[in-house]
Amino acid sequence: MAQRITDADFEAEVLKSAIPVVVDFWAEWCGPCKMLLPIVEELAADYEGRVKILKMNVDEAENIPAQYGIRNIPTLLFFKGGEVVDKQVGAAPKPMLAQKIDALL
Repeated sequence: MAQRITDADFEAEVLKSAIPVVVDFWAEWCGPCKMLLPIVEELAADYEGRVKILKMNVDEAENIPAQYGIRNIPTLLFFKGGEVVDKQVGAAPKPMLAQKIDALL
């Protein structure tokens, strides 16, 4: 299951992670975010232990979404070594997201 994070634990969970991280920026009211939810959960299970799949609610976190210029949701940021190496804005099919995750490994 994808872990939920906040501004407070972003640095520890994402920037200081020893393994690659995908952060899904979403909101409860976002239709495309709801469509993406089962895919994100499947990816979290598929890559467990190799890649962290995290979710950040943009309505509950103010600093990090602004810091990374999140203007549209869903947006997925792909981190490796604490740096953003890829980005997906909008819902995307599982194979496309899996390909981006595979590129992190």
